[in-house]
Amino acid sequence: MTDSMDQVWKALADPTRREILDLLRDGPRQTTDIVERFPNLSRFGVMKHLDVLREAGLVNTRSEGRRRINSLNVAPIRQILERWISKYEAYWTNTLLRVKEAAEDEEVAKKSSKSKRA
Repeated sequence: MTDSMDQVWKALADPTRREILDLLRDGPRQTTDIVERFPNLSRFGVMKHLDVLREAGLVNTRSEGRRRINSLNVAPIRQILERWISKYEAYWTNTLLRVKEAAEDEEVAKKSSKSKRA
C-alpha cells in the first residue's frame, strides 16, 4: 500500500500531470487529444507523463483499434482523501465556523457602534 501511495504522490507532484488529470476529469480522451493540449511538450514527453500516471493507477488506458483512450481512475485520489484529508475535515470545519461566527459578531458590533453614534 505504501509503495503504491508513494507512486500516487510522485505522480501528483508534477504540474503537467495534474493538468492531464484535470483534462481527464471532464471525461475520457484520446492520447492524441492530450498531446495536442501541450504544445510546449513533445509527444514523447506527454507519453512519459501518461506512463507515470498509469503506473500510479491514476489513469486507465484502453485501445480501440489504433486509438488509445485514457480515463481518470479516482480510486487512488479517494484513498488520499480518506487517509490524509478526512481526518482533518472536522477540525477545519469547526475552525472555519468559529472564524465565520467571529467575523459576523464583529460586523454586528460595528453596525451597533455606528447606530449608537448616529
